[in-house]
Amino acid sequence: MSNLRLTPTTPSETDIKHQIRDYLNARNIFNFYCLQGMGAYKGIPDRIFIYKGVVVFLEIKKKNGTQSEHQKAFQADIERGGGRYLLVRTLDEVIAEVGRINYELR
Repeated sequence: MSNLRLTPTTPSETDIKHQIRDYLNARNIFNFYCLQGMGAYKGIPDRIFIYKGVVVFLEIKKKNGTQSEHQKAFQADIERGGGRYLLVRTLDEVIAEVGRINYELR
């Protein structure tokens, strides 16, 4: 008998980003990755999607990830302007948001 133990692994932030990208693309929901780096707006979220005319800003974090102060400020700016900003840790949260949009616009 083997001493091999299978323990569940927590998905990395990159894994979650790929899951979300693949889901949005499979649903033909326009989305794009926000390139971060020199000259980029500080705190810009990881991904933006537009669904049925609703623009959603996504900051994607792993289970215990936290927002930087710049990300919190960006979120406050978006929400002050009436925009949708989500801090998500799982694909299920994005699927739920798409469901909310469908419900609101029916």
